Amino acid sequence: MAEEEPKALNYIPEVILKKRKHSEAWALRKKDQFQKKSFQLRKSKDFIKKPEDFIFEFRNREIDLVRMKRRVKRKRAEKTDTINKPIIVIRIQGKQDMHATTRKHLFSLGLRRIFSAVFLNPTDGVMAKLARVEPYVTYGYPNLKSIKELIYKKGNAKLDKRKVPLTDNNLIEQELGKFGIVCIEDIVHQIENVGPHFKEVVKFMWPFELNKPADGLNGLKNIFKNGGDSGDRGDLINELINKMN
Repeated sequence: MAEEEPKALNYIPEVILKKRKHSEAWALRKKDQFQKKSFQLRKSKDFIKKPEDFIFEFRNREIDLVRMKRRVKRKRAEKTDTINKPIIVIRIQGKQDMHATTRKHLFSLGLRRIFSAVFLNPTDGVMAKLARVEPYVTYGYPNLKSIKELIYKKGNAKLDKRKVPLTDNNLIEQELGKFGIVCIEDIVHQIENVGPHFKEVVKFMWPFELNKPADGLNGLKNIFKNGGDSGDRGDLINELINKMN
């Protein structure tokens, strides 16, 4: 029986081997630097930023302001149909690289914390505000099931700037009884149909505090239809609510 000829070994040029070794060493250095930096940010109260860090942050915030103005102009040029449905707006980004004006608009919508959510009536004024904060929020049209589950599971009232759980219909009747709203089902009805006392109900409610999605988000500020996280999701917002509720 003839002996099998030995197979030739795959040849890898020396240049590629050196480059691979250099890349691995660079990755290990970057990982070590990142861990040290994270530790400093968490543990050291007297951590000092370098001047270039302040310049970088300032430039990013100015870019955020310019992009906000462009989005507002673009949205004004687009014609949108008025739909008699509520929208839910969820904040999905923090405050990094955010201009103070953008933060002000987020706060005016009641979105002070990441993963907080509010119901809104999609008027022209509200949609203009959403255009200003679009990279930091996602929104869409919740169905009855999502509205009901959110209110029953995470609903809280806002009384004298305090968060009070919605566990007693007497509390609702005391605050909203003059509008004919005496129980949680009345609140659900007003929100679902954008009823005549929608504004009073939303003002009565504390912003919902949702959970981070188990599978996370893409971490992108691109709009949803382009593969990102932010902006209008339409009816698909219900899938996200289900993951975060």
